[in-house]
Amino acid sequence: MVSSVETLEFQAETRQLLRLVIHSIYSNKDIFLRELISNASDALDKLRLESLTDSSLAGIDTDDLHIALEVDADARTLTVRDNGVGMSRDDLVDLIGTIAKSGTAGLLEKIKESQDAATAENLIGQFGVGFYSAFMVADRVTVLTRRVGTESGTRWESDGEGTYELQAVDGLPVGTSVTLHLKPADSEDGLADYLSGSKIRQIVKQYSDFIRWPIRMAPEQAAAEGESAPEPETLNSMKALWARPRAEVAEEEYNEFYQQISHDWLAPAETIHMRAEGAFEYEALLFIPAQAPFDLFSRESRRGVQLYVKRVFIMDDCEALMPDYLRFVKGVVDAHDLSLNVSREILQHDRQIHGVRRRLVKKVLGALKDMQAKDTERYAKVWGEFGRALKEGLIEDTDNTKALLELVSAASTHDPEEPTTLRAYVERMKDGQDAIYYLTGETRAMVENSPHMEALTAKGYEVLILTDPVDEVWVDRVPDFDGHRLQSIAKGQVDLDGEADGDEAGDAEKAKREEEFAGLLPWLTDALSAHVKQVRLSSRLTTSAACIVGEAHDVTPTLEKMYRAMGQELPTVKRILELNPTHPLVTALRTAHGANAQDPALAEIAELVHGSALLAEGGDLPDPARFTRLLTDHLARTL
Repeated sequence: MVSSVETLEFQAETRQLLRLVIHSIYSNKDIFLRELISNASDALDKLRLESLTDSSLAGIDTDDLHIALEVDADARTLTVRDNGVGMSRDDLVDLIGTIAKSGTAGLLEKIKESQDAATAENLIGQFGVGFYSAFMVADRVTVLTRRVGTESGTRWESDGEGTYELQAVDGLPVGTSVTLHLKPADSEDGLADYLSGSKIRQIVKQYSDFIRWPIRMAPEQAAAEGESAPEPETLNSMKALWARPRAEVAEEEYNEFYQQISHDWLAPAETIHMRAEGAFEYEALLFIPAQAPFDLFSRESRRGVQLYVKRVFIMDDCEALMPDYLRFVKGVVDAHDLSLNVSREILQHDRQIHGVRRRLVKKVLGALKDMQAKDTERYAKVWGEFGRALKEGLIEDTDNTKALLELVSAASTHDPEEPTTLRAYVERMKDGQDAIYYLTGETRAMVENSPHMEALTAKGYEVLILTDPVDEVWVDRVPDFDGHRLQSIAKGQVDLDGEADGDEAGDAEKAKREEEFAGLLPWLTDALSAHVKQVRLSSRLTTSAACIVGEAHDVTPTLEKMYRAMGQELPTVKRILELNPTHPLVTALRTAHGANAQDPALAEIAELVHGSALLAEGGDLPDPARFTRLLTDHLARTL
């Protein structure tokens, strides 16, 4: 009995991606075979794992799991066949007919914007949709597959234009075969001869040599009559790179293995090869990438390294082995003493895994520290790519706060071009300076032009310029570095005169000013009570009339906005208005208040001073229309 054929349409995003893959993404068409072999390897891994964990599959034969490449020169077909887990009809629809992942629109936009073919290939590989690359070399693709544990199989076929066909098929073996009906050799695409054994060997060696399953190809010449058929040729080495001594592994081998597991075709910035022996034995081969993946800060991004047990693949993205802030680290951990039946839930509570995780983290942070000391240029690039993620560790990982602080690199007023470490900042601190000064903000320009910077700049104090959103959080979680507290120059009291010399003349001058403004300050506090908790004199201003500051433990306005953007409402925090006692506007306001405290124009000027201070720090006015009207009215009176 022959079943009917269904014709279905690709999802709209899938059609867009197909067009991009076929016509504009891959500069190297050889990539298609790498992607299909990688998919076949995943299917074999899944079958091995399911046979170990699903009792209904206990009788499945997994002794000869492999990938077979079959060429038919007459029919111009190339088939990639595996005896892995296989797919059901629904799997085919979900995995090939639909891109069933969030972020598709963003991915397509990034690919379209990319002017670099290598970057576009990297995005495609990371997103896991390399199957579509088959249509670069084939004008039709046929998939025959049967899911393990099912009786019937499915045929999938498409020309990649907009629709695909599905048909139930009986009698298929478990596994998947992908047959590419190759375009004519003389087509305008300029195809290489993918029916050539030497070409296929070259591609497999270059891209798939470390696949753990044998990749076999039938001999090109059939056996002579009366002779036994020659054995299939195994094309890949299948070497477990992590199990070999480091001295025996060439850098090129490390790079090839990294490219295979990460789909990042740049060489890694750092390779970490380690072996632990004793009560719990394992090998680890970790890589710090040279560039961040496009989805580094996406919730759906892949996190964690691959876990093997005695060279048997257990799971991808083992989050229990690597903290979230090191999610960019790629690699393999091969444990000798875990059960093959281990689950993600078990790993979360396994003491041995926690111990492995601690050692891996220290190894990665140590490698970054060594890079920082020995190759500052390379480290600067790595920090530029992953610094924001690493700073998340200052919030999450209190055990490694000291090591992470040593790695922090930040812009500062010391050098407009080169960032600084906290260690270098401390070495440059002025005599008598106790605190490490910093200011957070949206951009470097906003921070540098902030009124809060004026007195510190004038007196030669260095200020860290922190513009990452995560900076708003970690600086409040870290009390000090090397015994020096971290002090926001926009929060609390900043007494530069007292810190610099503490002389009695300075104290006397401060007392005199407090007395001169004794009438104005409480009046202003009352007049602006809807917006501020206090008005006081400032020691941090030299040219601006006023600035807004918070108490030492107040939430910053930027952090408040971040929480609200995430749907978390916070109680309104009133802040402090500081006045520059030497500014002409402030001294004139003091004089006018002394002459006639009841003048209604004074309250309006107080609103303008407060609003101007808000705008100077990049804040939002409580009533922009009223501020504009008051400003224009007072400007008109002066003309």
